Amino acid sequence: MSHQSLSALVWSVADRLRGDYKQSEYGRVILPLTVLRRLDCVLEPTKAAVLAEFAEKTAQGLNPEPFLLRKAKQSFCNTSPFDLKTLMGDADNLKANLLSYVAAFSPAVRDVFERFDFPTQVERLHKAGLLYQVVEKFVAIDLHPDRVDNHQMGLVFEELIRKFAELSNETAGEHFTPREVIRLMVTLLFIEDDEVLSKPGVVRTIYDPTAGTGGMLSIAGEYLAELNPQARLTMSGQELNAESYAICKADMLIKGQDVGNIVFGNTLSDDGHPNRRFDYMLSNPPFGVEWKKVEKEIRKEHESQGYNGRFGPGLPRVSDGSMLFLLHLLSKMRPASEGGSRFGIVLNGSPLFTGGAGGGESEIRRYVLENDLLEAIIGLPTDMFYNTGIATYVWIVGNRKPEARKGKVQLIDAGAFWQKMRKGLGSKRKEMSDAHIADVTRLFGDFVEADLVTLFDANGKETERRIVGLADPDPAIPTGGKRKRAPISRIFANSAFGYRSITVERPERDAAGAIVLGQKGKQKGKPLPDSKLRDTENVPLTEDVEAYFKREVLPHAPDAWIDHDKTKIGYEIPFNRHFYVFEPPRPLAEIDAELNGVIGRIQALLGEVVG
Repeated sequence: MSHQSLSALVWSVADRLRGDYKQSEYGRVILPLTVLRRLDCVLEPTKAAVLAEFAEKTAQGLNPEPFLLRKAKQSFCNTSPFDLKTLMGDADNLKANLLSYVAAFSPAVRDVFERFDFPTQVERLHKAGLLYQVVEKFVAIDLHPDRVDNHQMGLVFEELIRKFAELSNETAGEHFTPREVIRLMVTLLFIEDDEVLSKPGVVRTIYDPTAGTGGMLSIAGEYLAELNPQARLTMSGQELNAESYAICKADMLIKGQDVGNIVFGNTLSDDGHPNRRFDYMLSNPPFGVEWKKVEKEIRKEHESQGYNGRFGPGLPRVSDGSMLFLLHLLSKMRPASEGGSRFGIVLNGSPLFTGGAGGGESEIRRYVLENDLLEAIIGLPTDMFYNTGIATYVWIVGNRKPEARKGKVQLIDAGAFWQKMRKGLGSKRKEMSDAHIADVTRLFGDFVEADLVTLFDANGKETERRIVGLADPDPAIPTGGKRKRAPISRIFANSAFGYRSITVERPERDAAGAIVLGQKGKQKGKPLPDSKLRDTENVPLTEDVEAYFKREVLPHAPDAWIDHDKTKIGYEIPFNRHFYVFEPPRPLAEIDAELNGVIGRIQALLGEVVG
């Protein structure tokens, strides 16, 4: 059964909730019961052995927990004599027995159901006379790992959350990232380390400060397991949304991870992993979400700890906190002397250019580029995420660049690498295929500049796409067709994104047009600047300021000068500018001929109506 069919089967339980629950409340019942049924199925094969061990060790006066975990072959267990199937045999006491069953789980699992506020929902279902019917529906759904593996179960959870978010009018994209985007990020993250990661018994750590339902961590684990079944990836994360946190924690439990590494809370104001460093990190922070609620704590850390804290380089504007997560991840990197770290983060277009020289965003970009931490930025297709259709970008950041990448940044425009989905999901209408991911990965791995050549037939239909090197010849144009060549990968020196913002002053003049001179202090005898004529110019770091000033300013304002005390360094990454290709308009004669043809057809139609 596909994950879509399985999630539809699970969601069909909502039929029983109509009338007693609002649509926006369905998820409060369906999500925790899905988790409970999954855990119930996972423990089913060892249930009898665990109960026997529990009775024996309790009789001996020993702490039974370590023995029970060994028998359960999981990082959690349940000591209740009930399971969901046996609970159905006593309908009159179902509420009390169900709550007792949940209370008999290991503490980590109990925390999951506390986050779901499960007892409240059980009480509400009981009062509505729905508890038996709803639990019975879940008992009929087989979620045993032999039939539904962890990967498929993760997809089911995500589909359920998406439906819940849509009905609740919430932001589905805050809870999870499309799987193909995660696959791309994980592949880019690990590609330079494939040789190391393939060694027997290798252990690495990975962290997601916006863990959601754990999709990024899970896919990273699956990738490494395919590459090296003997490798181990220790997963850590933090999540603010209670339902997402509960599902992530349940998923990690089933995978045998230490769920103590999955922390609940706001990553920015209350770091759940202080003083820890990780080999790899992934994050898809919310786009354009203000951080006013935690502004006090963040500003305090910025001002009191500086670079010893997480936010030393600067603070972005309060209206968008995504760059704070970038700084947070930078603080979690291992020193290069200890092996270093790499991470991938999804950001919208704003962090590329928002903020002028000296501003928080620019200072953050300056810190990243001047410390040679940015490896690449990959522009994704629009309409890739569930909650937004805007352009998004994956930043790959690391402090152990290969020699060829040192001092350089690669920009890859993957905006054309998509296929249309058969059915849109929220704002998501496009997806990247495995072939698209492979193409982007190859461009990144080869670290080359390249173009994308698209061929069209005589009818304007696309016939072929081909990635070619800059020196490669263009493929032949189909008969009567045309060819379009556009940049797809470009490599720049870090300094190419920097500039000096210079302040250009012009003198104040009196009514007669004479220059007004200062009368005292440092300005005595010098022309006074006219604030109304003041202007700024951005001069690339790669260019001499005085030469630029003589060429670009003095010919138009011979009396101008530079106030060097006001010069600031800024950085911005004009991603789209480097991939823009000018397409000349069609010849007027061709447009006229087309219009005349349209007019002729309209006149013919009107003639038929009149006739």
